Parts: sequence; structure tokens; C-alpha cells
Amino acid sequence: MQAPMLTPTRVEGAPVYDLATGRDVAIEGDALATVTSVSVSDRECRPGALFAALPGQNGHGARFSTAARDAGAVAVLTDLRGASLARESGLPLLVTPDPRRALGAIAARVYGTDRVRPRLFGVTGTNGKTTTVHVLDAILGALGVRSGCSSTVHRRSGATSVSSRLTSPEAPELHALLARMNEDATEAAAVEVSAQALTNQRIGGVTFDVAGFTNLSHDHLDEYGSMNDYLAAKIALFQPDRARNGVVSLDSPAGATVVESARIPVTTITSRPGVHADWRVHDVAVRETSTRLQVTGPGGQHLEAEIPLLGGHMAADFGLALVMLVVGGYDFGELRRRVERGIHVDVSGHTALVSGATGPRVYVDISHTPDSTEKNLTALRGLARGPLVVVMGADGDKDATKRGPMGAVAAAGADVVVITDHHSRYEDPASIRRALVAGAESIGGTSTVLDIGDSRVAIRRAIALAGESGTVLWTGPGSYDYRVIEGVDVPYSPRMDAAAALTEAGWPAADPLVGARVAAGASGRG
Repeated sequence: MQAPMLTPTRVEGAPVYDLATGRDVAIEGDALATVTSVSVSDRECRPGALFAALPGQNGHGARFSTAARDAGAVAVLTDLRGASLARESGLPLLVTPDPRRALGAIAARVYGTDRVRPRLFGVTGTNGKTTTVHVLDAILGALGVRSGCSSTVHRRSGATSVSSRLTSPEAPELHALLARMNEDATEAAAVEVSAQALTNQRIGGVTFDVAGFTNLSHDHLDEYGSMNDYLAAKIALFQPDRARNGVVSLDSPAGATVVESARIPVTTITSRPGVHADWRVHDVAVRETSTRLQVTGPGGQHLEAEIPLLGGHMAADFGLALVMLVVGGYDFGELRRRVERGIHVDVSGHTALVSGATGPRVYVDISHTPDSTEKNLTALRGLARGPLVVVMGADGDKDATKRGPMGAVAAAGADVVVITDHHSRYEDPASIRRALVAGAESIGGTSTVLDIGDSRVAIRRAIALAGESGTVLWTGPGSYDYRVIEGVDVPYSPRMDAAAALTEAGWPAADPLVGARVAAGASGRG
């Protein structure tokens, strides 16, 4: 069952003919009906909807035009091929060669977000997007700004929050969310922007006040073919039709390419010694449940902060969020005063601490790239009192080229690597594990590598090997409470199972749903 969407309670809407005005869109049929919502799914159409019938991998959405009509749709947006299928619905058609490209601007017109919207901060990159978005949201809250949020974890407007379906929503859902934020008097919002969102026009009709870039590392090569193509998708955010200003981290080599390719004003930041940037994150000290850091910028601007995030990469994400707010017009002095008092950041599924006060420390995390896995292990290695054990799986039917490198960085950073099953989807889970094991064994290191397909057995073995003074990082599942096997969502909570395994071993466990969390992970999903 899909998560619900946040939508406005009142929509003035627009007549069908107005949605074609000034666009490469032809109208067939009666153009007087008023459109009050937009949907890419016939199952989510309601009275007054425009059904966006898009071409897809498994067929054309126009096949469902009659179902959309029966649900209350008053018009269909589609392409020439879709029009031949949609005519049987009898609905008026908006026909354009590229309906995805037109969809965002049309949704903006329907929901009124082409005229009024909050101040918008968009964050892209491979890892760190989710954390940066939640730090932005947390600092805005500390400033007393009424804020909203759209991330891999959730969508929020005011006090209302729903779970996310995708890292970045489809354009109609995004504009409906922004319209809801307008109703809730939201002043500013932070939005996670995936590569797929840029490639597939999910942020069509939106121009961000400030765009941020975290980093680029190995991911999504099944979709983009090469790292150059993957980076090109990200760079599209730093163009005048997508953002007014940019803040770019130079912590990965791709940052310099983003700066060179951007056609908007760009401010730079880095946490890497020896790299020149406008702003710098430095003097980072990682503690058990927090990280101390300093941020220095032009004109002697300087602050010291302790943040409830674990690791140098988290300090870098914090710095990026801070500078995005400065570029967005917020006063640095006020930002410093609020941040130095302390901020609360809770990024669900990012290195959630599920263990109690004694015994091994056990974390469950969402990271599923080589880079994010390496950074998390580096952060935990600096704190580990005993053996460091990583439990790892990988998604089926996703980028298989990163599995070997994931296994390799796990073996390089941990004393024991336990390979287990995750979302196998339609792949043979044993073949996924073999690729991870091969990567772990390829470095010829001293780590012990175990292949234990049953994750219930795997986490118990990991806790036993860690012992009283050890640390366990279960990377991949995050806050999921299911896994996908042969297309079926099978209920299973790694957090709950890890807590149960601790209890069985005689160690206390924090409640994995509401207990202490340390947000130490890096965002995945593009």
C-alpha cells in the first residue's frame, strides 16, 4: 500500500484551455472543464483531476485513461501515441511530444505554485542529501522559521508528515506539497533532489532559491551507464531554469566540475585540507553520539558547534546546509547563535542506535554505496573499543557494479564482514551475496568474511562476534520494515530483529523505533 500524499485542502485550479496556453500543447475536445488536481496514476485520480498518461517501461499510461475518467478525471495529458489510446475515454486531451517536460509547469499552474511558494533549498549529490535536507530543516526550525521538508524519509508541511514513496516525488506530488505548504504558511522548505528527478523532470516548474551539491561517488550506473552521465544529471540543477544560486562541496573531485559547469552564482565549501574554497569545515572531533566542528568563511565569519551527527562526513553535510542558508539570505550571526545553542536532527534510518547502555553498540543504517559505507566505518572505527563487525546486503535489480566495491570497502574497514540478504527482488539472492563476498575477499586483507543468507542468523552471529566491547554496523536496510522478495513486500524490521538479538544475548536494547538515534549515515537513492 502506497504512502499517502500531502495535498492542499483548497485548489482554485485552472480551465483545460489555460493549461495549454504558451506551451507546445494541442487540445482535443471540450477545453472548458476546470482542473483542480494532477495525477500520474489513475488510481489516485479524483473529481477534477488531470490524468498525466505517460509512456513507461511496461506500457503506456494512456491505457488507463478510462479508469481515470471513472475515478473523476476531467482531462488527459499525453503524447501522440498515448492520444490514440486515450480517445476511447471520451475525455478532452492535452497532447504534446514530451508530456513529462510539460507536466511540472502545468501542475504549478493548477496548484498556484507558479505564483506563490516558500523559499526553496534543493540538495543533490550521491550521499548526504537526506542528512543535509534534515539539517537545513532543523536549523530553520531553530531560527523560528516555519519550514517544510521533502526527503527520502518523509514529506512534511507544518506539523503534518507522511512517509515518502520516492526520494524525489513526481512533479504533481511536489507541486501539491508546495501548495499545502502555502496553506500552512510555510516560509522555507528543503527538498532532496535525486538524479532521476532531474532526468525525469520531476522538479519541472520549480526554481530553487539555493541548490546544494554534496558529492559524487559510485551509484546508479545501471541507469546512467557512466559516472560522467551520472554527474551530468546532477549538474542540470545548477542552471538558471533550476536554481538562482548554488553551494557546492569540493570534497569529491566532481565538485570542481559542477562549479565549472554551473551557469548560476556558486559558493564553495570543503572539509578537505589543502583544497581552496570560500568556506571551510575544520577541527572535526567525533564523539560517541556527536561531532564537534568549526566552520570558517569570508570576512572572518566563524562558528563552533556540536551536532548530534556522527562522523566527519556529517560535519561536511552540516557545513553545506549552513552555507546554503547564508546564501539564501539568513544572517550568519543569528545562525551562529542558534546553532551554538544546539540543534536536534533526527534522520530516521541513518545509523540508528538500537543497543542499550551496556554490551556491544549496534547500529542499523540505510547506506548502500561504497562511499557511504566507507565513511560510516571510518567514523565508527575511531570510536570502536573492540571488534568492528559489518553486516551487509545489497539491493537486487539495482546497480550490480557497486556490489564488489561495497564488499571491498567493508573488508578494508571492518574486522568481520557478514554478507546477508536484503531486497533481493527478482534476483537470486545467492548471486548477490557472491558478488559482495568476492569484493570483500578481493583485497586480501585480514578481515573474516562470512556468507550467511538468513539475516536473522547473520545479526545474531555478528553480535556474538562483536562481544561485549565490540561494534556492529548493519548497513543497507535503514528504517525499512519490509523487504522485497519476488515482487512481494515481506514484513521484516532489521531494527526490531537487531534489538531482539541483543536481548536474546543478554544485552539491553533501546527501542529501535523511538530510542536513541545517532544520525551518522549518508543518503542513498541518487
